[in-house]
Amino acid sequence: MRAHRMPQVTAVVVTFNSAEVLPACLTSLKANGAAVIVVDNASDDDTVPVAEAMGAVVIRNVENLGYGRANNIGIRAAETDYVLICNPDAQLDKGAVDALLMAAQRYPRAGLYAPRIFEPDGREYFKTESYLTPGAVLSSRTVVAPEGDVCTPMILGACLMMRRDLFLELGGFDENIFLFYEDDDLCRRLSDRGRALIYVHAATARHKRGASSRPRKGLIYLSRYHQAWSRAYVARKYGLKSPVLAMMLVNGLKLTGAWLSGNAKRIERYGGSFAGALAAMRKMPACPRTR
Repeated sequence: MRAHRMPQVTAVVVTFNSAEVLPACLTSLKANGAAVIVVDNASDDDTVPVAEAMGAVVIRNVENLGYGRANNIGIRAAETDYVLICNPDAQLDKGAVDALLMAAQRYPRAGLYAPRIFEPDGREYFKTESYLTPGAVLSSRTVVAPEGDVCTPMILGACLMMRRDLFLELGGFDENIFLFYEDDDLCRRLSDRGRALIYVHAATARHKRGASSRPRKGLIYLSRYHQAWSRAYVARKYGLKSPVLAMMLVNGLKLTGAWLSGNAKRIERYGGSFAGALAAMRKMPACPRTR
């Protein structure tokens, strides 16, 4: 009789109305031998019953605390040496966790280990730069994915593994951020400490980008609000040129045009971006005050 192998990795999955995509995510994590902690941000669908039925440990937040704070809660509750931060709309292919652990043995001084990410159309999403990459000139150019393990200044936060003690030593995700740029901020802090960020070629995952939460009224507004707020916040944090005035001008003009044309979707989109930039200019917090 084969002895049961204790998990070496705990996957932390933050959910908010994620019942539709969660089963495939948890099934893939179970197939990879990971322990699973689901941190639920006050979902009002079947997310929690689904997670419990599939054997995950579930931590219920009484309100939506945001992506970073919820991940910090889950990682503090984990007991393994490594933690895997995984979006509910991501699925790991079989053997991905073992490949990440082997990479951690090969590159013990690295800070993050991430699988290759494939989108639903089969394209590989390879993130190499960010607003927070020092000296980066962002472009729309196509980046050719590498044919082996590679270091990169930035890693997509949809699925990544790191040592739990290192994550906690860094202070975890910045809890001032509700949504967006928390993964870029983490990568920047690791890079500033001289820690490599590695895409592991043998580890693969699939990601339905933007499918973590079910569509609902106001979601686009909130998403654009936090994207604008977080961009302004990290610019201030790292001494970058403030994007606030430009965001307010561009989105204010587009919002005016949307009002005149009566386009509800554009009103929601540009209204959210304008409001987020305005809130950042006023230095209003993005997260609810719970402490």
